[in-house]
Amino acid sequence: MNTYTSSAASGGQALSRRLLLVMAIASGAAVANLYYVQPLLAEIGQTFHASTHALGILSMLTQVGYACGLLFFVPLGDRFEQRRLIVILLILVSILLAAMATSVSMLWLWIFAFLVGLTTVVPQIIIPLAANMADETNRGKVVGVVMSGLLIGVLLARAFAGLLGSELGWRSVFEIAAIFMIALALLLYFMLPVSPPKSKLQARDIFLSLWQLIRTLPTLREAALMGGLLFAAFSAFWTTLVFRLSTSPYHYGAEVAGFFGLLGVAGASIAPVAGRLADRMPARRVAFLGALCTLLSFLVFAGLSAHLWGLILGVILLDLGVQAAQISNQARIYSLRPDARNRLNTVYMTSYFIGGALGSAIGADMYAHFHWLGVASVGFVCSFAAALAAARPVKRMVSQK
Repeated sequence: MNTYTSSAASGGQALSRRLLLVMAIASGAAVANLYYVQPLLAEIGQTFHASTHALGILSMLTQVGYACGLLFFVPLGDRFEQRRLIVILLILVSILLAAMATSVSMLWLWIFAFLVGLTTVVPQIIIPLAANMADETNRGKVVGVVMSGLLIGVLLARAFAGLLGSELGWRSVFEIAAIFMIALALLLYFMLPVSPPKSKLQARDIFLSLWQLIRTLPTLREAALMGGLLFAAFSAFWTTLVFRLSTSPYHYGAEVAGFFGLLGVAGASIAPVAGRLADRMPARRVAFLGALCTLLSFLVFAGLSAHLWGLILGVILLDLGVQAAQISNQARIYSLRPDARNRLNTVYMTSYFIGGALGSAIGADMYAHFHWLGVASVGFVCSFAAALAAARPVKRMVSQK
């Protein structure tokens, strides 16, 4: 069977194509929990008579919860057996998704949305696991394959939620998602290898070491800043798209907003390509090009949002840019400290989703006050700042890659 690593490289477990595919599918199915809510915001607002601001908070809280989960759960992947940690988290999130479906007020929906985000960090444990099992020459490609599965999950989540929500109501989306997570827990229990811890640090020292990593690794700081800024732009757009499509000249419902996510398949397709490029050329350069592509997308949104083809073009450019930068940034941080990949991922992805949470909240408020141009302005400023972060001169070092 074809593999992406030798048994020596993976501590006795070869990363086969079949296992890599399972890890990619699992990442996509798990991360989908964060995005079901976005095309359903208008319907949820009708159920609870909620304002645009309250709905923006709902979208924000899933990402705030995710950032907290990254901070508190993902570092433990360096210290504890990862398969067991993954299965426990999947069982917890299935319970919380079921609770979300039964919410009787916006307050309870906020609480359960935060907790769902908190426990939906399984993909960010799977990705370092795949990186650990890959050899140096294929690490970017392996990360790209897993990330492509994750990105397709993000895109299909919006389409699935929009279609099912319009037919059966928004609560049914979370009920079915809970069943998915139980099935996924069983699949991964039998498919994933037992993975011995990479670090002998105690749990307390694992968390304390995060600051040391931030302080001593400039590449990590730069990548985390870029990731947070670009995901803020990305989230500002996707949180408010359902509102833009519900107004003139479109007047579309949740199902169309969901299917817009399918256009981002182009973004998912770039993930393995970006991974291979990051293996062959400076990953920082690929990340910079991704930031420029994101910047261009918001110029398109600002000038052409009254035309359906303009929105379509902008979505494709947005997903291409954000995902190319994401894969490149992750490939270069994983090369910094092989013994700390879960913690490196924690720092990077916590910044990423803090940016996403702020982007969701600010985007909703800007839409409420300044309509679509306000959202486009937020995205433009964030992506411009990300491009500057990647373009500034830095001291050359091996770790900069």
